[in-house]
Amino acid sequence: MTTIVKAASAAEFLSLVPRLLGFHASQSAVLVPFEGKRTLGALRVDLPAADVDVDRFAATLVGMVCRLPTADGVALVAYASGSAEGGLPHRSLADAVARRTASSGLRLVDALCVADDGWGSYSDADVARPLTELGDAVPHGLERLPEPADGLEDGLRLAEVDASEMADAEQAMAALERAVDVVCGPGDGDDRGSFGERRPGDERIDPRALVASLLLDDLPQLYEDALEWDAEHIDPHEGAALIWCLRRPALRDIALVGWSGHVRDADEALQAQLRWEQGAEYPAHLAMRMWGDGARPEPARLIAALSVVRALASRTRPRDRAPLLAMCGWLSWTLGRSTHAAHYADQARRIEPEHGLAEIVLSFVGAGHLPEWAFDRRPESASHPPTPFDGAGG
Repeated sequence: MTTIVKAASAAEFLSLVPRLLGFHASQSAVLVPFEGKRTLGALRVDLPAADVDVDRFAATLVGMVCRLPTADGVALVAYASGSAEGGLPHRSLADAVARRTASSGLRLVDALCVADDGWGSYSDADVARPLTELGDAVPHGLERLPEPADGLEDGLRLAEVDASEMADAEQAMAALERAVDVVCGPGDGDDRGSFGERRPGDERIDPRALVASLLLDDLPQLYEDALEWDAEHIDPHEGAALIWCLRRPALRDIALVGWSGHVRDADEALQAQLRWEQGAEYPAHLAMRMWGDGARPEPARLIAALSVVRALASRTRPRDRAPLLAMCGWLSWTLGRSTHAAHYADQARRIEPEHGLAEIVLSFVGAGHLPEWAFDRRPESASHPPTPFDGAGG
């Protein structure tokens, strides 16, 4: 259900922008596309450096807005450090955006600036107004939107986990690996028989790990169930089963397809993976999900998956986190959070320099490539309102 917030003034609109983004921006240029009087989300990029061609920069930004099929207008907000006394900073950017919107057939709803000591509209003779006005301006319905985070970096740091919880997770993973060895049969040179009978001196298999190993019999359902887990209280043995899968690219890709689609898509991806291992061609419509093409996912599914994988990463030894951090990067990218995606992928590559998924995510961010579905802002494309996207890592 779409939340309606009516902003009656520029000050009220500025109080809405952090809710659209999900965080309080700084040193950022934010474009808010419009369809008539309705906003279509928000796009944040770093403010251009002094040596950047602002006309090319503005062309890139407005070009992204033009990819939204129903957008007919756009508002610019520059969040800049420094003083607004003597003129609003980054006027050249505002002028460039105005020129580019005019040539693109878009209407410029407004061009605003929020500096350290004041705010104002670039169309209002650069007159700075006190920041206290923004705190007093609250549009009707704003309370129905989630509170924004303090900044773009908020939430990047993994949760701190005490030593006992980390030890439980590590023991659960070791037990699962032993259980999988037993359930799947002996390896080469193992003389324990077809049922992996214990020999004198063998370590006992934790029954909870044996139960968790059975979750691997239905991977699509495991991935689907994980979306309902409480990220703060994940069962160590169930968590180990999911980590075991995400460490294996073939099984991880099934999760990518399922979380960005539905359980039936994961079922199809599993069967496609098995056929591919027999020499068949992998279906293009499934592979394209990794690149951000296809039907727009439900943001709630991606957010839930990201929450769970982040929680599992925090409970994993740092040297073993690369697959989980890379997955966090991809999930962040699918949500349009390029800066977060780059952070996670970079952390993964520091652990494992040639990690494939991390390299893919960093290549997307480096090229300024966003998922194609980020530009599908139709309300009917998902049961959730449009999500903001961070168009250029910074």
